[in-house]
Amino acid sequence: MSLPNIKRIIDGLPDSPGVYKYFDANQVLMYIGKAKNLKKRVSSYFTKGRFDNRKTAVMVGKIADIQYTLVDTEIDALLLENALIKKFQPRFNINLKDDKTYPWICIKNERFPRIFPTRTRIKDGSEYFGPYASVGMMHTILDLIKQLYPTRNCNLNLSAENIAAQKFKACMEFQIGNCKAPCIGEQSEIDYDIAIKQIKSILKGNVNEPVQQLRQLMHDASEKLAFEQAAQLKKKLELLERYQSKSTIVNAIPHDVDVFSITSNDKYAFVNYLKVSKGMIVQTQTFELKKKLDEPDNELLEFAIGQVREEYNSTSTEVILPFEIDLEATGILFTIPKAGDKKKLLDLSLKNAIYYKKEKLSQYEKLNPELKVERVLTQMKTDLRLTQLPRHIECFDNSNIQGNYPVSAMVVFKDAKPSKKDYRHFNVQTVVGPNDFATMQEVITRRYKRVLEEQIPLPDLIIVDGGKGQLSSAVESLKQLGLYGKVPILGIAKRLEELYYPEDELPLYIDKKSETLKIIQQLRDEAHRFGITHHRNRRSKGTFVSELDEIKGVGPETVKLVLKELKSVKKVKEADLLVLEQIAGKSKGRLIWEYFKSQS
Repeated sequence: MSLPNIKRIIDGLPDSPGVYKYFDANQVLMYIGKAKNLKKRVSSYFTKGRFDNRKTAVMVGKIADIQYTLVDTEIDALLLENALIKKFQPRFNINLKDDKTYPWICIKNERFPRIFPTRTRIKDGSEYFGPYASVGMMHTILDLIKQLYPTRNCNLNLSAENIAAQKFKACMEFQIGNCKAPCIGEQSEIDYDIAIKQIKSILKGNVNEPVQQLRQLMHDASEKLAFEQAAQLKKKLELLERYQSKSTIVNAIPHDVDVFSITSNDKYAFVNYLKVSKGMIVQTQTFELKKKLDEPDNELLEFAIGQVREEYNSTSTEVILPFEIDLEATGILFTIPKAGDKKKLLDLSLKNAIYYKKEKLSQYEKLNPELKVERVLTQMKTDLRLTQLPRHIECFDNSNIQGNYPVSAMVVFKDAKPSKKDYRHFNVQTVVGPNDFATMQEVITRRYKRVLEEQIPLPDLIIVDGGKGQLSSAVESLKQLGLYGKVPILGIAKRLEELYYPEDELPLYIDKKSETLKIIQQLRDEAHRFGITHHRNRRSKGTFVSELDEIKGVGPETVKLVLKELKSVKKVKEADLLVLEQIAGKSKGRLIWEYFKSQS
């Protein structure tokens, strides 16, 4: 891949957390890295003049392709990086990264379960929560649990028989309040299990109940004037409120799973694949499919599943999908999740598919601008509920100052771009005073009466700047001309997100970030600019009346000639008769001289 293509990839990277992968010219994976901001991190490799070590410089010189996976948080990026490095062991990660295992919190499968951190997961029925990329956060959670729900930390065999036989004695942990001494029967198994249930709730991210308890403890400490203790509780409360133990990258799914999602348009489909092994994402890839016969998403997804599973030699017994497909396979369970860990995985997969689609379509549109035009017009057709693409749009706006010098402007967009040669001004002729409704009615009538007379093609959409009043006036004109119903028309309210259709009481709201609304906003702004410019020109001509215009027998051409020579009325007043006669002629020069002479 050439440097321009690398630059193109970097330009298309999002300002989001994620994991990036560098490949050489033979598509061999060289390096895996994480980033809080993908665009800044990846671009930094190509903007540095010097590197901290030679290996980094060598690696950057070999980069031929860049791939990336979006995640929700920086912690997820860290966890995914860790999982991918372990699986693929890229050449340049061996020395540049510490391939460590992140710790988990274990609730031991035993009577009166112990709770402790570990880096090793044993299949003995115990429950594991994590992993924790921040060891400090893990210990904060453990400390909090210990304070809220004291549990034992000894490894004694607390069988019912041993406790009944009084084989144990309470230790120091009981004396200082860190344990309720189930070993000597001071805490029942039922009470202990209730505490374990609450602890599991915290570790799963359900922190509402412990948050309330912490607040109560903090309040009680303040009441007792134990401000140092209250401050410590407040700190723990803030940490707990920010805490999220559930990660999309690492989850509690015990078996291997394949995750597929799809997003498409009328020409292309993009399928994202996530491979989950032992509860961790170990493979991510997005594929592009070009439609041949306008195939629906379910058919494309069926095709992709077969191809991808064969290419990656997948033996996963469960496949997570966004919708049902007509595909049966012996020994494979197809799941459409609605909530939980599996739904989070599906959402992450779709997030990557959508961004990949956006990036690819942007590349295609740069190479072929017509594709963007078709996409934008198709989106406008859908958003505005039109029956055909709005290739030709005409937008109207009125301008006046207290009814003086009323004008109206029409701007034209063709294929979503201004067509300035088709812009038109209208000097209002029949309206007296500030009346936007009547002005709009006159202008619409004049415009489309001429269109009919000259057999000019009608637009695909008419837009009037104004609410229901202006829209109703425009509709009345179209009805009189027999055009109502032949051309769609809508009005833009003061706030751009409100669009009104004739005979529709409620406005249509469009996503503020949509391209449709951006085009409409551009149309209105352009109509306003064009109208205001003409209005200012007309106003300036109407308000600049010099004393020369008041002289009987002196016409506008003579006035213009005299001002051109003498530059101002003041200099005309001070000019000699001879000078004025030389400029304006003897008779008109004398008229001007006598007029100002009589005034003085």
